[in-house]
Amino acid sequence: MDRIAVLGAGSWGTALALVLQENGHDVRLWTHKQDHADDINKTHRNVAYLPEIEIPDDLFVTSHLDKALKDVTTIVFVLPTKAIRDVCRQVDKIIDHKVTIIHGTKGIESKTFKRVSEMMEEELSENLFEEIVVLSGPSHAEEVAIKHPTTVTASSKSIAEAQKAQDLFINKDFRVYTSPDMIGVELGGSLKNIIALGAGISDGLGYGDNAKAALMTRGLAEIARLGTAMGADPLTFTGLSGVGDLIVTCTSIHSRNWKAGNLLAKGNPLDDVLNEMGMVVEGVYTTEAAYHLAVDRKIDMPITTGLYHILFKGADPKDVVDQLMTRMRRHEMEDL
Repeated sequence: MDRIAVLGAGSWGTALALVLQENGHDVRLWTHKQDHADDINKTHRNVAYLPEIEIPDDLFVTSHLDKALKDVTTIVFVLPTKAIRDVCRQVDKIIDHKVTIIHGTKGIESKTFKRVSEMMEEELSENLFEEIVVLSGPSHAEEVAIKHPTTVTASSKSIAEAQKAQDLFINKDFRVYTSPDMIGVELGGSLKNIIALGAGISDGLGYGDNAKAALMTRGLAEIARLGTAMGADPLTFTGLSGVGDLIVTCTSIHSRNWKAGNLLAKGNPLDDVLNEMGMVVEGVYTTEAAYHLAVDRKIDMPITTGLYHILFKGADPKDVVDQLMTRMRRHEMEDL
C-alpha cells in the first residue's frame, strides 16, 4: 500500500483519488479551500465538481498541505496550470524525502510557453524525485468516477517511473499504458483543448458533423506540426493522448472546453463564459501560448490563429470559419 497525496480536489483530482482509493492505497485529497474540505468531509460528496459521486468515509480530505503530505510515497498534482509553480514551491518546503511525482494537468504556461513537467522541474528540488510522470489520455472525470472503462497513458523520461504510475493506477476499469515520449503526451493533452474550443464554436454556429470532423482532422495536423517541432514523436499524436483525447474532448457533453466554445459562438463575451463555467478552461490559455509558439517557430497553425483572434482580438466566430474555408488550395498531406 502506498501513501499518496492528490493535490487538487476538482473533478479530475477527485476521480483519480477514487481510483487510487479503490486500488487499496492510503489516499489524501488536498484542496486549498477550508470550506471545500469541510463540505466534502461532511456530505461525502464533492458538490462543486462531482455532485452525484459518493466519497468514501475513509478518503482523507484536508486543506492543510502538511497533513496531506505527511509520510507520502507519491504526490499526484492535479491542478490548473497557473497554480503549479506556487504549489510546487510549497511542497518543496515541506517534503524532506524522495517521492514519486505524477501530474495530470493539461496546459502550457502563459508567457514562458513551458510544459507542466518543465515548470515542476524548475520549482522542485532535484533530490525529491527521480523523473516526473505525466498521466494523460481520453478520460472525463465524470466517467472515471462511475467506473466506466477508461484508458490513459503514463509517460516519463524514466520508463521505471512511468511503470510505477502504471502500477498505482491500473485496475479492471482504468487501464494505463506507458510511453517514453513525455513531450508528445503533454502537448497532445494540452493542445487538443484548443481544437475542442473550435469544435464547440462550430457546433454553436450550427455547422454540423461534417464541419466538426474537418476541424478535428486538420486540428490534429496542427497539433502534430507544433509537437514535432518541439521534439515530440509524431506517432504519439495518433495514440491515446493525441487523437484519443482529441475525440473525447471535442465530442462530449462533459468537455468544459467544448462548452466554452459553444457559448462563445452564441455571442457570449469571453469573461462571461469563464465566469459561468466555474472551472478553469485550459484551452483559452493554451490557445494564447500555442499561437505565440507558432509565430516564434514560423509554424502554420490556421485554426489556432483563428481561435486566438476570436478569444483575444474580438473576431467574429463565423467570419473566422469563413476565412478558414476560403484559404488557398493545398494538398491534404502537405506539411503534416
